[in-house]
Amino acid sequence: MLTALVVAAAALATAACGNNGEAAGNASPTSSATASGSPAESGTQAASPSASAAPAKSDEPLVVYLNDFDEIIKPMFEEATGYKLELVTGNGAEISSRIEAEKGNPHWDVVWMDAMPTINQMGKNGQLLEGWTPSDIDNLTDFAKALVPANLSYYPTGAHAASVIVYNTKAFNADSAPKTWADLADAKFKGTVGMADPAVAAPAYPFVAWFFQSQGMDGGKSYFDSLMKNGLHVYPKNPNVAKALTGGEIKAAALQESNAYVLKNAGEPVDIVWPAEGAPASVRVAAIQKNTKHADAAKAFIEFLLDPKTQQSLIDNGEESYFQPSAKGVAMKPDRSPDAKLVVAEAEWAGEHEGEIKQWFADQAVK
Repeated sequence: MLTALVVAAAALATAACGNNGEAAGNASPTSSATASGSPAESGTQAASPSASAAPAKSDEPLVVYLNDFDEIIKPMFEEATGYKLELVTGNGAEISSRIEAEKGNPHWDVVWMDAMPTINQMGKNGQLLEGWTPSDIDNLTDFAKALVPANLSYYPTGAHAASVIVYNTKAFNADSAPKTWADLADAKFKGTVGMADPAVAAPAYPFVAWFFQSQGMDGGKSYFDSLMKNGLHVYPKNPNVAKALTGGEIKAAALQESNAYVLKNAGEPVDIVWPAEGAPASVRVAAIQKNTKHADAAKAFIEFLLDPKTQQSLIDNGEESYFQPSAKGVAMKPDRSPDAKLVVAEAEWAGEHEGEIKQWFADQAVK
């Protein structure tokens, strides 16, 4: 049941991607540079930038490293600003590894990823532009403002539940299904619960980090040890968990929210529980490389991401469309539960303990 964690050990130092884009598997990061300076054509309505940006004076595109989803941002940004954009996409482990390998000679200008603890550590290591404030900073929600670091090295563009509780309605009903995180360790759910690997799936690390911070390191180990002793199934990424849930291999899961709602909207026999204590959040943040040669375009891109029109377009048309926006004046998906409550592991703490926590999970695979 924990064999998937053996694979995770190879990715210990990195965070990872985890939503619908995970279906790309372990393919290498891909690049999608524009062929010319003209804006790309798109069937998606482009959002207006929050601040007017002048067209790039160079033929070189702005290089953005991001999770392998929401690539619609490229035509949207190019059409709205005149800047050219090159996307390098991959799962979180791939992008983090690439950034680490390029530490002495970065090839990226902006990183936009569901990996706030990792990016926070990059800021502490002097890899990010600090001290710059976007023009639309006052339009951030209170929740988002609380996540902006003191050195102003990155900005949140949204947050989603790293996991909610999802159950197969053929196995349980609303009364018999697990309702709290503690319920997943109950003997009556023995061998029926699954989750994604925190060393591979980007949302899975913020999910487990919240338990380790809120309960202490020993408390976090005790909780997940109790799940494992109760027959927890661990899969590489969230789509693997979703497939196991609908296929009957497991009957309940801690599953990233977009994956959960995609299943429900597709008519699969599942239902979603938002635990009253809150769902640990994965926060998507954007940061600028300290020595970028395209600072104006990079700043315009961050401001574009923080624009409520852009965030509304991502909710209406994006792959990662179930999330809590960071900008005021944005409507979430109408079917997203009114009981949705997000809790967040503190970025610096989660970043400092990332290696230790992932190592602990990897060690469980060989026991």
